[in-house]
Amino acid sequence: MTYFLTAITWYYTMVTCCGLLTAGKEPVPLKSIEVEVEVRDHVASVVSTLLYENKEDKPIEAVFVFPLPGDAAVCHFSAKIGQTQVVAEVREKQKAREEYDDALSSGQQAFLLEESEQSPDVFTLSVGSLPPGESASIRLEYVTELAVQADEGLRFCLPAVLNPRYQPQGSADGVQVTSVPASLVPYGLSFSARVSSPRPISKVESSSSLEALQYLNTEQTQATVKLAAEYKFDRDVELLIYYKDAHQPTAVVEAGQASAKSGTLMSDAVVMVSLYPEFPQAVMSSVTSCGEFVFLLDRSGSMDCPMGSNQNAQTRISSARDTLLLLLKSVPMGCHFNIYSFGSSFEHIFPKSVKYSQETMDEALKKVETMEADMGGTEILQPLKHIYSQPCIPSQPRQLFVFTDGEVGNTKDVIHLVKKNSGSHRCFSFGIGEGASSALINGVAKEGGGHAQFISGGDRMQPKVMQSLRFALQPAVVDIKVKWDLPKGVSVTALSPPITTLFQGQRSLIYGQLTGKSSKAAEGCVTVTYKLAGHPSQNQMRFGLKPTEDTGLIVHRLGARTLIRSLEMEGRENTKKEGGGVKEKVVELSVQSGVSSSFTAFIAVNKGSGDAVQGPLVRRNVPTPRMGLRLCSSPYSRVKRGAPPPPGKVFKMRGCSAPPPPGKLFKMRGRSAPPPPPVVFGCGATVALDMAMAAGPYRAKKGISKRMATAQCHAEEEEDDDMSFGIDGSFRSADVEPQQPPRDPLLQMVSLQKASGCWVLEPALAAALGKTTEEVEKPKPASVKNEVWATILALIWLHGFKMDAQEEWELLAMKAASWLRAEKAPCVTECVEAGNVLLGSTVQKEALGL
Repeated sequence: MTYFLTAITWYYTMVTCCGLLTAGKEPVPLKSIEVEVEVRDHVASVVSTLLYENKEDKPIEAVFVFPLPGDAAVCHFSAKIGQTQVVAEVREKQKAREEYDDALSSGQQAFLLEESEQSPDVFTLSVGSLPPGESASIRLEYVTELAVQADEGLRFCLPAVLNPRYQPQGSADGVQVTSVPASLVPYGLSFSARVSSPRPISKVESSSSLEALQYLNTEQTQATVKLAAEYKFDRDVELLIYYKDAHQPTAVVEAGQASAKSGTLMSDAVVMVSLYPEFPQAVMSSVTSCGEFVFLLDRSGSMDCPMGSNQNAQTRISSARDTLLLLLKSVPMGCHFNIYSFGSSFEHIFPKSVKYSQETMDEALKKVETMEADMGGTEILQPLKHIYSQPCIPSQPRQLFVFTDGEVGNTKDVIHLVKKNSGSHRCFSFGIGEGASSALINGVAKEGGGHAQFISGGDRMQPKVMQSLRFALQPAVVDIKVKWDLPKGVSVTALSPPITTLFQGQRSLIYGQLTGKSSKAAEGCVTVTYKLAGHPSQNQMRFGLKPTEDTGLIVHRLGARTLIRSLEMEGRENTKKEGGGVKEKVVELSVQSGVSSSFTAFIAVNKGSGDAVQGPLVRRNVPTPRMGLRLCSSPYSRVKRGAPPPPGKVFKMRGCSAPPPPGKLFKMRGRSAPPPPPVVFGCGATVALDMAMAAGPYRAKKGISKRMATAQCHAEEEEDDDMSFGIDGSFRSADVEPQQPPRDPLLQMVSLQKASGCWVLEPALAAALGKTTEEVEKPKPASVKNEVWATILALIWLHGFKMDAQEEWELLAMKAASWLRAEKAPCVTECVEAGNVLLGSTVQKEALGL
């Protein structure tokens, strides 16, 4: 009992000091958030209005740490108190902080907005000296580009979820995140969007409940959409916007700001060119058969959370295991591969990448099947360093696939490491679940010359990952050059970094600052030249130089943001050589353009507020929603080894030389520590209990941690107090471990494919086809090999019954067809006809690639 009370005290101490949970009875001054979005083609302008009200009898300082898109250009910040409006100005960050502190100490109302120095998708908003009974309306504006999805939709995401970012051991603490379970968020959201485009709008979809799309004109080029009433701001808001003939090259020229200082970025015109390269079909039809594929899988505790808000949904780690199965079956023969997994430490299946074969694939899949979210925190930097320390294999281009829920505090360090090694590989990244850092996922893909994907809500991971694999199998585009052809007297200064990668049909944005004057009828041209599989190619875009009207300086701010991010990255690369030169450039550009950076902040002081606010300020942390059970990705993972373990967990102990305790639920692997005593706990404790898996020698045993992790932490849900574990290893519960659901039929079929691409005639294949072994064997032509017959049946089944998931199995089907062609099997037409009769389908031989 003494141990139990000590551990509970430790648990609540950790909750309080790490800021994971707000004290339940503290008032929250943020009352509501209203968001208005204007989408113009593939760019969005966002205006957020946050209403604060102090209902206490003392002045407060409200601090809100919240997420924004990682590539957003924050360009306006203001506050309205009563009838007084105060517009913030951009200052060097330290000066802005000093001005804010000086204002508070003198009793003035002040407002500070600053970007995290480690993660550009995290902002802190401080509302200082809000008197009793006073309200304040905060207006925040930013612009952002919309990412292109696999199905050609444009993705807009308003992030709500900001899970605590894991800080690696030995690093300085970042911003402290205050979060609560999503169902307990005390403020709501009003959200509306207006969409306009030169092309008709086909549809707008969302994982959230939307009101019907309202078209504003007969051409259907303008429309509005709103979230359904009574929406709770408890998860990210995602819009998918579809245009007819969406991906056409475009160019927008925006006039400069008349009041801006001459010669600056804001005074000159800026052009934004959007290109969608189309590669020759002859090159695209041939998939490369070489490459080193390195898969890096996040196994931190938070990967045991459900994929969406439905707690019965497949867990992230389970979906990742299924995805690795598809990937390993789809890798071409002749390639090399390895699989890394990480948490607070990292592991790899092979000491170095191995040649892809039946033996190595089987060994890898056997280990993948046992992978659980049981490795603690989210330290991605060390496994990346280890991967990059391995020599590249000659004639095998390295392709790195990173799967993570992206909750790290050292985002810029990770991105910088990827950029530093960008010459030796391409990096494809996948952000899994609500709260994945857009700055991290987009950053490593951009700097690694790859492609980023986000999987959230009810999304399936597999189709998005397979699209990225198709990109990885495309021949590498090299010698990319951008050439501008402009009228005499007009010159261009590139604002975008050099293009390092191009993919078929994927957008490339180029920003340029135009200096000089030309006639309104003048035209410019930008040409992108490159080599693809040894063949010279080019894409060209001609555009008029007449500025587009009423753009609200969107293009200028996006161009400024692009240049700021490039300079910040340059500063990290040349810290010693450049000194403060890069920082000075960033600060100057940020102040001129009014766009945020890691070196600047927005500061607003209400100097005309009359009497000074009296009395000491009380700090109030405004919480963000936390999705599911955020386990070892939290600051709990920073607990030093040797700290007392949390109560009620089932552990195996690592590296222990002492004899193991009695019972079956304990293992020791190299560390001596006493096992926990018998403890009974309820659902309110289970949130923190799993968070200490990275904290010491203890580690949750596979199969038990998942049962523990799925316990709900919301107060309104049913209690789970009947679970307990004893020192004798017994599992005392009214419930038993839930059985795993039956495997998806498609994955069952995929799991039976051999590395070469063929299937074997076996009882498991017959079962996957829904037939008996006798029924499958009987119609086989006598002269045909068993493997040929089995492979044709599998292909017929895929084409006949799983066309809705074709993007998931297309590559492995191509491998199977290639194997069949190499076999030069007789009677293929007869086999296809017999297979159709057996399976009750009508698939044509040509559809199978034969």
